[in-house]
Amino acid sequence: MNNTFTTIEEARRWASVFLRENGRETRVADLLLEHYLALPFAKLLASGPDPFPEEQRDRFVRSIEQHAETGVPVQHIIGTAPFYGREFHVNENVLIPRPETEELVVGVVDMIRKWDLDNPKVVDVGTGSGVIAITIALEQPDVNMIASDISTEALQVAKSNSHLHEAGVDFLQGNFLEPLQDQAVDIVVSNPPYIAYHEKETMDDTVVDFDPELALFTDQEGLAAYQTIVEQISGWERKPYLIAFEIGYQQGEAVTNIIEGQLDGYDVEVRQDLNGKDRMIFAVLKEK
Repeated sequence: MNNTFTTIEEARRWASVFLRENGRETRVADLLLEHYLALPFAKLLASGPDPFPEEQRDRFVRSIEQHAETGVPVQHIIGTAPFYGREFHVNENVLIPRPETEELVVGVVDMIRKWDLDNPKVVDVGTGSGVIAITIALEQPDVNMIASDISTEALQVAKSNSHLHEAGVDFLQGNFLEPLQDQAVDIVVSNPPYIAYHEKETMDDTVVDFDPELALFTDQEGLAAYQTIVEQISGWERKPYLIAFEIGYQQGEAVTNIIEGQLDGYDVEVRQDLNGKDRMIFAVLKEK
């Protein structure tokens, strides 16, 4: 398709049509234009009649064509993704943060403030890009924030994001809660892998081909990570006040059963996201 556009509006129209014809979301055109032209969306629309800067043409066209042909996420092209009003580094070694995970963070921060805990120790299990741990640390600076991940590459991204946002987070490498050993923890929060392997064939190529498999898929019909984390907690002498999980929308009952089957003394609540789907588990210790 001809890409001899001269104005920003023509570039937007060309990219949208090209993406649609290749079965991709047209919103990608706006995201890439916002990035390459350094314009917020409202300003982008207002600047439609303006000449498209020639020095950005080749990069913009290549990015549109690359996404259309391969499905590479626009966040990987740009190198960043938004979360909780901040920009975070992302690459092929970490999941791209989703808006639903922001709701998990809101729930945890609200409980920290409600309980008025004194320098609570909070651990983000399987931190990936670090968005959960860093956001909690920034929103609630008095927490003692720890983040763990088994992936060296993911921890490098998380540490880069922590440095970028000057967040006070300690990073540990290991399998879920294993590196914490006998440390007493007040709150455990995690968005672990929760997709069953057989679901891979039904998923979009922008996810399957570019997000790390380690952070997406797990055994036991997507429940293995929850099982392992809860088993690790069951061995602790002092149990956390709060266990907060992101879950798949059909996993509320199963994850509740895992917690109630191995841990005594918790009130377990399944919460829905803004789309009305089960998305979070909050297990609160009855006697804090």
